[in-house]
Amino acid sequence: MSVKSERGAFGESYTAERLAAEGYIIKERNYRVKGGELDIIAERDGIIAVVEVKTRKFGSLTEGLEAITRRKRDCIIKATRLYLLDKGIEDKGVRFDVAEVTVTTENIPRVLGYKYYENAFDATDAGIY
Repeated sequence: MSVKSERGAFGESYTAERLAAEGYIIKERNYRVKGGELDIIAERDGIIAVVEVKTRKFGSLTEGLEAITRRKRDCIIKATRLYLLDKGIEDKGVRFDVAEVTVTTENIPRVLGYKYYENAFDATDAGIY
């Protein structure tokens, strides 16, 4: 696994732990379908939170939220639809969140910063309609 992949996995694990500590039930991690992947799918109070995690090393020029392009949002929304169909989920609200994790550049990263954006985008943001 590359250093970048390890850093990303570290950020996803950190975010999942934070969500669990806040009362979320982690339903899936790294849910893959053709054309996309959902980093974390969590649930709390009857709402499904689809969480895109962006892990950045300290000093990165772009923030994680900026890295989620229209194309990336479209892929996340499509993958979410497939997840809901696959699991037979029809009666829950869905929200698209983004977690930004800033880490050190060391081989074993440490978290320097964490931002969580609830409702960072929604399905009407997609260019697929």
